[in-house]
Amino acid sequence: MVIPTSALGVTAGPREQAIDARWLMAYAAALGEHAQAYFDTTRPGGILAHPLFPVCYEWPLALDVRARVLADEVAVRGVHATHHLTLHRPPRPGDRLRTTATVAVLERRAPGAYMVVRLHTVDAAGEPVSTTDYGSLYLGVECEAGPPPVNAPHPGSLPRREREKGEWWSAEVPVSATLAHVYTECARIWNPIHTDRAVALGAGLPDIILHGTATLALAVSEALRQQERGPATRVRAIACRFGTMVRLPSRLVVRGRRPEASADRRVVRFEALAEDGRPAVRDGTIDLEPTS
Repeated sequence: MVIPTSALGVTAGPREQAIDARWLMAYAAALGEHAQAYFDTTRPGGILAHPLFPVCYEWPLALDVRARVLADEVAVRGVHATHHLTLHRPPRPGDRLRTTATVAVLERRAPGAYMVVRLHTVDAAGEPVSTTDYGSLYLGVECEAGPPPVNAPHPGSLPRREREKGEWWSAEVPVSATLAHVYTECARIWNPIHTDRAVALGAGLPDIILHGTATLALAVSEALRQQERGPATRVRAIACRFGTMVRLPSRLVVRGRRPEASADRRVVRFEALAEDGRPAVRDGTIDLEPTS
């Protein structure tokens, strides 16, 4: 099984989707959020979107572009490996957003082929809303592209001396037996390995597992609860690598540091550990708007 170099540059879209309060609230509810900023439709300026909400309107385009470049037997071998989201501005109720997906990176890795799909979204005026580099590793699959650059930096990573500053906070997050089902319907992200045990077992998994984006969103929620403004904290970017799978039911331990500030950014470093102590989300960074 091989992904050819001709996959690079293949594009799908644009696809237009309407963003309404119902979808925004459902996504926040799936994550167990309680902050009224996510639900109070009388709030001046309207309700807030969870920072990871863009995964909801990006998912159909991710499927579209994969269908153009991947055979079915290759697609089922994909695991979410990396995620790098830039929020140019938060999505809002009433938005009509157009998303385009492009295969931006194709590299040979030891476990298989690594492919990054770039999902770029603009509003009705053509102004950028979000850009996501969604990296997947296709296990046991070859690709015709060369090896990755040596010592390629992780998006949003900080120098080691900055990583070691500050104190860690920690929070335990329960993962219910039905969270993957609830998240699937509220996010409108359908992949049967998360909800259909027969499909999960057939794909070689031990059982259904929680979505990587759900795991990341839970960790981001905990990080925002540590900030003075809570969910109203302006998020500019989120990046991470994914590790071990999250079983259901189970629990996560989310750990992070206080923001590390520089002249133009504040960065929260975080990770999420699965019930066995192994990292489910690692090398996590959240870029926050600098304090005035």
